[in-house]
Amino acid sequence: MEPVRLQLFSGENLPQHVAIIMDGNGRWAKSRHLPRTSGHIEGVKRVEEIVYFASARGIKVLTLFTFSTENWSRPKQEVSMLMKMLITVLNKKIQELNKKKIRLQLIGRREGVPESVLKTILSATELTKDNKGMTLNMAFNYGGRLEILDAVKTIAAAVKNNEMQLDDITEETLSQLLYTKGLPDPDLLIRTSGEKRISNFLLWQLSYSEFYFTDKFWPDFNKDEFEKALTDFKRRERRYGKVPAN
Repeated sequence: MEPVRLQLFSGENLPQHVAIIMDGNGRWAKSRHLPRTSGHIEGVKRVEEIVYFASARGIKVLTLFTFSTENWSRPKQEVSMLMKMLITVLNKKIQELNKKKIRLQLIGRREGVPESVLKTILSATELTKDNKGMTLNMAFNYGGRLEILDAVKTIAAAVKNNEMQLDDITEETLSQLLYTKGLPDPDLLIRTSGEKRISNFLLWQLSYSEFYFTDKFWPDFNKDEFEKALTDFKRRERRYGKVPAN
């Protein structure tokens, strides 16, 4: 891989937290008359490139939509291949992530995840848990509605057991029960492949995020494309519903 070359700006306003929906592996492969497997393999290369570039660029949190709860409905052969690929990549790259002080976190439901996959992910998160560099969230077996539902059930149980009163329930209460507890909400959401929807991803957390959509398929989304997204973000005026400042 080419060395990371940073484009520096004086007083630049980088997003603290970037979330990415990595879309288009299959269509990238199809457009080149290749099997879908080739798209996933090329997509993994972009993951590595973007993770290291984001870390070097000063991004504090990077969340990648790796595998949704709906993705289990894909053909069994493809799902099996993706699980094997995930195990292989994590085992191969976790030491390098650790060396770069990147902290890996799993966000998503653990129930239903194959034991071999869950064991590999948890081993990687345990190894890097004390790292102080960029936090890399792997949204795996993740669904935004289920995440909110899980939080609501926890609150309901606490109220039922007289451990919490209705007046105690605030936005902060719910936020701290989400998979991303303790982390800032995404400042920027990137989606590749030309689709313009969030697909059940971080529904609560994206309330005031800036969205960046690109027609590039994920295997074509390199560090230069990522830099374009960062540059676009810096032009945005984030008002959070308030009147713009003079």
